[in-house]
Order: sequence, then structure tokens, then C-alpha cells
Amino acid sequence: MSEPDRDDLSPPLRRLAPFASDWRESRGRLVAEPASRTRGEFQRDRDRIIHSTAFRRLAHKTQVFVPLQGDHFRTRLTHSIEVAQIARALARGLSLDDDLAEAVALAHDLGHTPFGHSGEDALAELMAPWGGFDHNAHALRIVTRLERRYADFDGLNLSWETLEGLVKHNGPLSGAPGLPADICDYDARHPLDLASYAGGEAQAAALADDIAYDAHDIDDGLRAGLFRLDDLRAVDFLRDLIDEIEVWRPGLERVRVIHELGRRVITRFVEDALAESRRRLAAAAPRSVAAIRALDAPVVAFSPAMRAADAAIKAFLYPNMYRHPRVMRVRARADDVLRDLFRRFMQRPQDLPEEWRPTDDGEPGRARAVADYVAGMTDRYALAEHRRLFDTTPDLT
Repeated sequence: MSEPDRDDLSPPLRRLAPFASDWRESRGRLVAEPASRTRGEFQRDRDRIIHSTAFRRLAHKTQVFVPLQGDHFRTRLTHSIEVAQIARALARGLSLDDDLAEAVALAHDLGHTPFGHSGEDALAELMAPWGGFDHNAHALRIVTRLERRYADFDGLNLSWETLEGLVKHNGPLSGAPGLPADICDYDARHPLDLASYAGGEAQAAALADDIAYDAHDIDDGLRAGLFRLDDLRAVDFLRDLIDEIEVWRPGLERVRVIHELGRRVITRFVEDALAESRRRLAAAAPRSVAAIRALDAPVVAFSPAMRAADAAIKAFLYPNMYRHPRVMRVRARADDVLRDLFRRFMQRPQDLPEEWRPTDDGEPGRARAVADYVAGMTDRYALAEHRRLFDTTPDLT
């Protein structure tokens, strides 16, 4: 049987806005590769991210609670999947490339340490003498250096547009104080236009991250008993949604109210983001993705009223969840685990697995190798390593 023509296998073209990213016009990859016969460049990026080791590890990395406290709380993996779903919805609603939005969303948390933001804070403190630690920069390090899956290059060799979104999804970086060395080094080899905004797809992924956080942290906080439904009435936006549900279904059982609240939070934020973004796009009238990058403000955004609602939710969650005494007790113990591991490997790099041992004898290189290894650990692996190396290990339940 003869080989089918390339045209028979090429991915179907979708109708995208003129300001959407077009995989056929990608700025390419650091290491040139032949085009795929069946997938666009952003599809390939998404697939490489999903099949990466770092992505699989997210299943056992904490979002807010350590997984040992229950099977139903979010992990970095479930969070990333929820962000990707919302990012796709926003991208499709704005006629952007939803494959690129999904790829950026799935990759945005690859650089997180075990034990949530607590682990990142601890590792940043430990690495302060050697350039610090930043999870966005570490995600770039993973996808450009640390993954060892391909014969012709280190990392995943993602397209320029996906890397741009990974690095700049929260806005321009040029002129930012203390820009991490990994970002500066990669930008010197493969410039990412750090002074500009990223394309609309990355902006959609960033907004999806905020939406997912608000919805699932409310759900996890209620499930953990850190606060009650009635406590959420302190936030006007949530009070109105709870009142709507009570009028719509009087006497609805609590668990269904909670899930309905989560759905309505996501729906309202997505609907607002689509309306506000369409207004901004109409006003700016960009005719290309380059025109979006040249603007002095993002085009994918919440309205002022919804920005205020987002800020109010986060202001509630900060003391009632992220800094709740129960959470802080676990964070303190988790910090001790990471500090013990980092200091042990700095003193005895021979205790590292052979493939992670530093290749130079200098202290900065050793510290970065140790940080790479510790940051890549899952929560449970960090605890297992601690038990292997120390006589006692903190209880994180």
C-alpha cells in the first residue's frame, strides 16, 4: 500500500481570528525539527508536555494540602487540568488557538516544588546565595534542559510561542528586578521578547489559572472544614451566588450547594472575561498576534467589577485557608523536610542519585543540582528520601 499524501493527514484548519497565534507561522524551535505529518506545532507541544516526567510528577505534588490528608483535594496535576479546560474555553470563545492555550496551561506549574508554595518559599530561601529559586524559571529549565527524553536535544524543544507563554503568561519581564538567570540565559540563545506581553493564548491561560484557583480553593477549603458556607457570605460576590442557589433550589443538600457554587463561580468569571476581552479587542482592533504583543495592557482580562470580586475572594482565602493554623502547622513541618534534604545533599552530594550529581565541584553548581533534584520530588518521594536519610521524619497528616 502506498504511503498517504501529507495533505490527507494534515490537521484540519480552524477559523481563527487574525490576532490568533498560527502554528504554521511559528517562530520555530531552538533545535530545528521536521514538521509532523499529523499535528500542528502547538499540538506537538501539548503532547510533549503531557508525556513528560515532570508533568506526571504533578499528580503527587501539593496544591494547598498535602495529598496524605485526603484523596479528594487538588494536586498540581488536577489544578493544571482544570486550568487547561478553562483556558481552552476562553481561547475558543475569543477565536484564539486553543491548542496553544492548553499547552501553556498544562506547563505553567511544571516548575513547582513538593509541598506547594511552602516548598518554593523554603527552596528560594535556601538558594538565595546562589541566585534563588523561582518556579517559572524552573519550569523553563525543565522544558529546555532537565527532561532527557529525546536523542537530539535536552528538554522538550518546545515552540517559541509555548515558551513565550510559559515565561510571560503573567506579563512582560524586561526590567523586572532580579530576573532569574535561567530566563536570561535562555533569552540570550533564543530571544523571547521579554519586554512585550505574550500572545492572547498565554493571557487566556493566566486568567484561567486565577479562575481555577478561586473555584477549587473554595471547594477544598469547605471540604477540609477550614471555613463554612456561611463564612463565604463575607464576600459579596459569593454571597449573591449562594442566595441565587437557595432561591433556585431551596433546601438543597450542602454538598450539592458547594458544587453548584463552584460551577457558578467559574461560569461568571469566564463569561465576564469573554465579554471584557471582546470589548478590549474591539477597541484595540489588532490585526495580528504581533499587534497584541505591542499593546501596553493585556487584551484577555476581567472587567473592573470582576477584578474586585477576584481580589475579594483571594483576600478571604488568604487568612482563612492559606494561612489557616492547621495549614501553617503542616507547612512548617514540610519546610523542615526540604531544608533537611537540601542541606544533606549539599554536604554529601554522593547521596544524590548518580544522574543528579553535580558535574562540577563549585558550590553554585552543586547548589543548582541539589535544587533541581529536590524541586523535582513529589511530596511522598521527599518524605521517603527523608526517612531514608534521617532517623525521624515529621508527620504531615
